[in-house]
Amino acid sequence: MAKKVLFINQEIAPFVPESEMSVMGRDLPQAVQEQGFEIRTFMPKWGTINERRGQLHEVIRLSGMNLIIDDTDHPLIIKVASIPTSRIQVYFIDNEDYFMKRQMEADESGEEYPDNGERAIFFARGVLETVKKLRWTPDIIQCQGWMAGVIPFYVKTAYKDEPSFADTKVVTSFFNSTLKGDFGDNFKKCVDYRDAKAELLNKYNEKFDFMELGKMAIDYSDGIVFAAENVNQDLLEYATQSRLPLLNYPGGEGYGAAYSEFYNKITE
Repeated sequence: MAKKVLFINQEIAPFVPESEMSVMGRDLPQAVQEQGFEIRTFMPKWGTINERRGQLHEVIRLSGMNLIIDDTDHPLIIKVASIPTSRIQVYFIDNEDYFMKRQMEADESGEEYPDNGERAIFFARGVLETVKKLRWTPDIIQCQGWMAGVIPFYVKTAYKDEPSFADTKVVTSFFNSTLKGDFGDNFKKCVDYRDAKAELLNKYNEKFDFMELGKMAIDYSDGIVFAAENVNQDLLEYATQSRLPLLNYPGGEGYGAAYSEFYNKITE
């Protein structure tokens, strides 16, 4: 039976402009599918995405749930579209407060959004709740980009007893992109959910930022990929010291076999 890989991407071309991460978000699922895996793909519905051009439409049966973050209800909206070149289906996580009318990590003037941490938390829970609704059981979750950074923590704590994720292995990829600011003072409070207790994050700096998020992702992952040539040196060292299985930069193309081998190694 084909192994299942859930791709949780920050960026996927052509829905957002081409970058190393968005091209990987588009091409890697197809490459892995061609290696015989079954795949599903998620990304945030950034406010810059043109829904008409991208032919996005809401999936009513999956939408309508409310996620409570920092004592506030946030409705979860799920949309879907296909990548034109591959026909691979992409599920989009949307919400009026966190994504509609807003860009990716920073606003029009280049200021990073102070609630980026909350946005990553909402995205993580939105994806995991939707996968549960789909009754799909991934063998591997592949996280790409800081927006997916909370996923490993939740899978190994809040969702560890869910049938959909009880045996799932988590792989985190690092690129050369970073966030400059921090996630404010309330990240640890906001992330608290079920067994994902805020005190589990006591080992990390009180001011949660890109580096702390990266360390947390490594600590709760089963494998790490350096998906770019110039990954943040501190995270590279932290990942190397973790003694987790590592896939070093497999090149910009023809990497399907390398990922396939890595996934099989982790799920043995």
